[in-house]
Amino acid sequence: MIYTIMNRFIQVLSCAALVLLTAAPLSAQIGRRFPSERKVIQDPKTGVELVFLTSQQGKGDSKIYQTHNQWTSDGKWVIFRSNRVPGEAMAVNEETGEMVQVTEGGYSGMLCVARNSMHLYIQRPDMTEQQKAEMQQLRARQRSGERVEIPRYDWQIVEIDLGKLFKDSKAGRLKGKAAYERLCGIIPAEMCSEGDMALDGSEKIAYFRLDKDYARKFPIAEQIAPNFGPRNMGAGPGGIGKIDLQTGKVEPVVSVHFKVGHIQGNPWHPGEVIFCWETGGKAPQRTWMVNADGTNLRPIYRETEYDWVTHEAVISEDELVIALMGHRPIAEGSRNMDTTKDWGPSGTKEYATGMAVVNMGTRELTLEGQVDGDNFWHVAGSQDGHWVAGDDFARELWLVDRHTKERILLTAGHKTTAQDHVHPTFKPDGTEIEIQSAMLSEDNRSMNICIVRIPQELLDRYKK
Repeated sequence: MIYTIMNRFIQVLSCAALVLLTAAPLSAQIGRRFPSERKVIQDPKTGVELVFLTSQQGKGDSKIYQTHNQWTSDGKWVIFRSNRVPGEAMAVNEETGEMVQVTEGGYSGMLCVARNSMHLYIQRPDMTEQQKAEMQQLRARQRSGERVEIPRYDWQIVEIDLGKLFKDSKAGRLKGKAAYERLCGIIPAEMCSEGDMALDGSEKIAYFRLDKDYARKFPIAEQIAPNFGPRNMGAGPGGIGKIDLQTGKVEPVVSVHFKVGHIQGNPWHPGEVIFCWETGGKAPQRTWMVNADGTNLRPIYRETEYDWVTHEAVISEDELVIALMGHRPIAEGSRNMDTTKDWGPSGTKEYATGMAVVNMGTRELTLEGQVDGDNFWHVAGSQDGHWVAGDDFARELWLVDRHTKERILLTAGHKTTAQDHVHPTFKPDGTEIEIQSAMLSEDNRSMNICIVRIPQELLDRYKK
């Protein structure tokens, strides 16, 4: 159950070419505007203000993964995934609710929103319109049960000028997509087989996962790891590559002995890359970091066999927030769970669990809190060092004061699918948290983009 979101994410990436359109008719043009759906309500349980930036059912809305920035650098727009135009990304203005289509021609994997400029970076297969049409036909045959060979293509890395796009869209003077896009470079297919990307803190470099066979070409310090756990995932090798967004130069960063999952850049320390060992569950050593030149590869939180670490996110200059899971029952009549089953003795509240913050420089870990009778799942933190937040299995969102350890329920009842969850992310100024929610949907499944306003009396605690 716990990692169905990861499985869904991997499936989306593996079918990346499916999001590409064979043509871009006027109705699918970048910069197309959509009317506001903005609704402001108060949480029925807590009274906290909730701003639903989207509120229609069945539009396929979901937020960017919680490891990545969600807001444009001016703080006015939230970038999100949607099927309003199939395969394209959207932006919504927090104050007006206006929506603008911000890609044309599809994208794959992570949407990378710059913090220091009005730019969006995307990854997409380097295909002609004919190749896109052929790919759609191959995918259709594959879905019907036919065994077909799916070709691989190089990857385009594209920069989109959101400032210019929003200005022209508002003025009704839209141009072709070439006026808003810049091709940063091409990643060869042999280097990268799936779409995912992260921005370096300098925003001059993007990181991506190396293809398994390509990673084998470079020295690996440890013996190649086999699959780990009942999902049969995590086997190496894996690795990270990088592309210079100005020159287009592509080169490997590091090869490792395991499967690489989510990648993050440290926004405050250019040249630091944070990533994980992905097994679909508990990993032998989940959190890792390396320098952009491939030096100083090291674990971040050095976990034991009892720790189930997940959903790590860089939250400030030297800090990584993690979830230490405690979702599994302690075996009756035994001190530890049977290590021959499932994921071994990990993930129970027999040992310390909850939200924790790790200092990436000193490696010191601080436990921030846990939910009574439940478990924090996806975690986030404010860059000012005052707050961490996490959702639980009941789709409630909690705020924890890092100074007093007080735990505060912000909002509850955010129904989501079994494949997706609340996934909180703090706005850089620390005043809001973005989540995804099915609270307004009659089907209890269709998600919308929602902003949770942190109550002013809480923000006032630490005003300078």
